[in-house]
Amino acid sequence: MGIFVFLPLILPLTALPMSRFAEQHLHPRAAARLLTAVAAILALCSTVSLVLLVIVGTAQLPGNPLPDSWSDPEVREAVPCDEIAGKVSIGALALVLLGWGSTVRRHFRYRAGAHRALAGLRTASQIAVLTDEEPYAYALPGASSASGRSGGRPGRVLVSTGMLAALTDTERHALLAHERAHLAGRHHRLLLAVRLAGCANPLLRPLREAVGYCTERWADEEAARATGDRRTTARAVAKAALLSARAASGPASGPTSGGVRFPGLAAFAEAGPVPRRVAALLGPVPPVNGWSSALTSAALAPVVAAAGTAASTLSTLNAAAGLFVVLEAATFG
Repeated sequence: MGIFVFLPLILPLTALPMSRFAEQHLHPRAAARLLTAVAAILALCSTVSLVLLVIVGTAQLPGNPLPDSWSDPEVREAVPCDEIAGKVSIGALALVLLGWGSTVRRHFRYRAGAHRALAGLRTASQIAVLTDEEPYAYALPGASSASGRSGGRPGRVLVSTGMLAALTDTERHALLAHERAHLAGRHHRLLLAVRLAGCANPLLRPLREAVGYCTERWADEEAARATGDRRTTARAVAKAALLSARAASGPASGPTSGGVRFPGLAAFAEAGPVPRRVAALLGPVPPVNGWSSALTSAALAPVVAAAGTAASTLSTLNAAAGLFVVLEAATFG
């Protein structure tokens, strides 16, 4: 096993350059999905490595339920600096589990609370217009029914009268198309996945910002396609961001309905660097299909992603297999 058990913990260092290449050279939809998948796989490999270290570290603690043979010298020799690595990994794994639980609980609590607050709005439309002078627009993901089955509360687009009043008709169309694209693409799931990945390994946290930007760009492109006017969409994005920023700097911010303020709705979206989004909308349409030539920089993002993910996965499998052989030998040998 040796040093291979540590590789999945440090290979997420490739996340930052990988995200930069993906943002610049891939279609936003492809970049968001690629980075989310890579984050999930690297996070899983990192967590498995922590579990392997915990097994070695826990076997040395007095009163542990593991077989006594697992604390033999031949088992400890499988991990460099086993005493330090094993004990530190116990605390690290506990932090990972706490982070996952807190993130998931907060995500679903915000969503359920927002849907309860919207229950009084008698409208079958996907768009919920809230009487509020504060300008904002959010895509609220759907929620399952009380029985846990699908088909519960559908996803809604929340937009305030203050935001609608500040935009022209064509800009409103672009804004609503943008928020609908968030719901259709289920971007909240991608954002939740990268948040959980960041809890598993802090080195993966740059992917949260990258995926947030890519999902916004994805929605921007869908809005531009729906309106047929990239310039109008860019203007709507810029105005909505400016209005929301001004409102957020005020004494009280956050969407309300009938005096009920919705906390945490921003957890389902990432605004991303607005100037970059506007500049991208004013540029050419990004290519959707086809793979770039291996000689171009556009091909470097998936290559780096594949290489880092493969190396992390293989080192984790190698470490797991090595530890299994050592434990089996210590137990039955």
